[in-house]
Amino acid sequence: MPLAEHLRELRNRLLKAVVAIIVVTVVALIYYKQIAEFLTGPVMDSVGCKKGEAVGGGADPKPCAQITANGLLAPFTIMLKVSLMTGVVISSPVWLYQLWAFLAPGLHNHEKKYALGFVAAGVPLFLAGAWLAYAVLPTTAGALVGLTPEDWTNLFPADEFFDIVTRMVIVFGLAFELPLLLVLLNFGGVITGRRMLGWWRGMVVGITVFAAIATPTGDPLTMSLLAAPIVVLYFGATGICLFNDRRRRRGNPDAGLSDDEASDLDLTPAPVGDIEQVSPTPRPDDPDDPGPTRRNGYDDIT
Repeated sequence: MPLAEHLRELRNRLLKAVVAIIVVTVVALIYYKQIAEFLTGPVMDSVGCKKGEAVGGGADPKPCAQITANGLLAPFTIMLKVSLMTGVVISSPVWLYQLWAFLAPGLHNHEKKYALGFVAAGVPLFLAGAWLAYAVLPTTAGALVGLTPEDWTNLFPADEFFDIVTRMVIVFGLAFELPLLLVLLNFGGVITGRRMLGWWRGMVVGITVFAAIATPTGDPLTMSLLAAPIVVLYFGATGICLFNDRRRRRGNPDAGLSDDEASDLDLTPAPVGDIEQVSPTPRPDDPDDPGPTRRNGYDDIT
């Protein structure tokens, strides 16, 4: 298609993805309070104060925290943030499919099944990353609140808290898509499993740096909880790519060659067969040999 058609197709796909997000967001607005309690419940169970107390009871008091809404418009802003985050997560099957549908016309028939696999595996991976972010929030909050001096009181501004939750959910979900992207590039013949295996040191360092930058809290615990699963998924993706390369080589010995690399050729000399006797053709200018019948000075062969 011409460029204008591609842009029009991209616009239509983006429109469908945005409509799906908006529809889920509108539904989430109705159940905003239940969703907010679902998101804050584990953190409050871990570090929440009881009856407004700054420290817990008992012989060994510990710091605790409260969630507050600062400002008149804060509840409305928080409602929009929570609903939009819910819309992005719940509608992930739709916008991932729209991404595949935009790429599918440029793929060969044997490559489209890989794109379908991207959608089938991408949604569970994204949701797994989002769930991991939700699961580590209480541990992260407990580790950070534990640094508070005993005479201090922690207040969690609700808008800042949900910004952290939204960022962690989106970042964790998208980070879990990285190994799947590498597998797709391998199935498309862009990279090889051996090359990915050679990158493992740099990838481990890069994933660690990415986790340190991407995690909003910046603490080593949350960074490790994000980096460790991605590293495991990376090595799992490398194993899949190595297996696919071996399968491809069995079907095509030249599959691993680059475009500018010569194929292996068998240059062993082949034996020459028996000599075949060929009868000589008489020359037209030989006076001793009448040769074939001439026509206008030329023989039949000419």
